[in-house]
Amino acid sequence: MTETVKNNDFVEISYTGTLKGDTIVFDTTIEAVARKEGIYDSKMTYGPVSICIGQGQILKGLDASLEGLEVGKEHELTLSPEQAFGKKDGKLMKLVPTNVFKKEGINPVTGLQVNIDGTIGTIRTVTGGRTIVDFNHPFAGKEVVYKVDIKRKLTDDKEKVVALLELALNQKKDSIGVDIKEGKATVTLQKGFPDELFKLLKERMMQVLPSIKDVVFNTPKPKEAANEEPKTDDSKTPADTEKPQA
Repeated sequence: MTETVKNNDFVEISYTGTLKGDTIVFDTTIEAVARKEGIYDSKMTYGPVSICIGQGQILKGLDASLEGLEVGKEHELTLSPEQAFGKKDGKLMKLVPTNVFKKEGINPVTGLQVNIDGTIGTIRTVTGGRTIVDFNHPFAGKEVVYKVDIKRKLTDDKEKVVALLELALNQKKDSIGVDIKEGKATVTLQKGFPDELFKLLKERMMQVLPSIKDVVFNTPKPKEAANEEPKTDDSKTPADTEKPQA
């Protein structure tokens, strides 16, 4: 019997993304492909990823395109610019005086990526005292092609909970402990996170996993002993009083 993907299904997939009409690979979960194409990142964890369809854990247009596809097969999906990285927006082309870069010791040349006020842009032209910086995504306005292998559906609730948390918290699977009893999921983590984030994750978990009625997060205790008196202003260290850097 043919099994297809539906919204809120948990599936394990691997994929590779290229620019349409080109051989440039910009995204992959396959280590061998990343090494071959020269985009390998030692900080990344390669291998199939488990996602919940419709939860925005991958590129939005790719996520939406998975619905209705058959499990156990490889599919080739072409995404329009609107589905991928958006259309080119002329308002995101900014004119920056060239001397602004030179004051920072930067030699502006075409193709150089620069960080201006926390936003990454690409220099498109340098003419006299004027530099045009493009703050569109580098692939804006381009169609992209994804080859996606939908390996299997996840059926175990523990595995589903780990799948949600692994990507949401950027943690490895073996650092997430999950125990489920009578509809209550107890999650043990090796690192602390803001309570607001846990609240959002709890709501999401209960929304996509109807069998889970409550979620409790256990995180490491603070390093300071519980009976240690709080520091007064007089006990501040040089690091406490250091001024923020510009």
